[in-house]
Amino acid sequence: MPQEFAPGSPFALLSPTETAAWYAYMKVHLRLEYELNRQLRADSGLLLADYHVLVALTSESGGRMRVTDLAIRIGWERSRLSHHLKRMRERGLVATGVSPEDRRATDVVLSEAGWAALRQAAPDHVEFVRKAFLDALEPGEQAQLTTLLDRVYDTLLEHGSLPRPDDHP
Repeated sequence: MPQEFAPGSPFALLSPTETAAWYAYMKVHLRLEYELNRQLRADSGLLLADYHVLVALTSESGGRMRVTDLAIRIGWERSRLSHHLKRMRERGLVATGVSPEDRRATDVVLSEAGWAALRQAAPDHVEFVRKAFLDALEPGEQAQLTTLLDRVYDTLLEHGSLPRPDDHP
């Protein structure tokens, strides 16, 4: 029997199937973010937000990106990223400065300490991702989940406000 929701609940606007899918996603999303952040903090002293920035910077040659491009890549507002980069800069994980290609833009660069922090954090983090997420799926299910999430991502880009990052085909 489908669960009934109060008239003011946002779930009352969805079909039972839509509610089940969205609720299942939100449970995983919220718990996964908490657990990933907890694991990183405990094992390496990094925040999940730090890890997002550091990993994104590794996708570019020399670990350098324009702040605007980095914000698009990780799906953050530019102001949120600027505030977080300030805290990361104070901890020596990144450096920021005027872009050599466009003096009007600001670049962020992964520092040696940032590279070292990422290299130190990655093995335990990847192991946790495997245990807490990937191992719950059979190999065929992993491929299926990839296909489904890519489809949702493309739809999100179509209806969202951020452009597609350059490295997301």
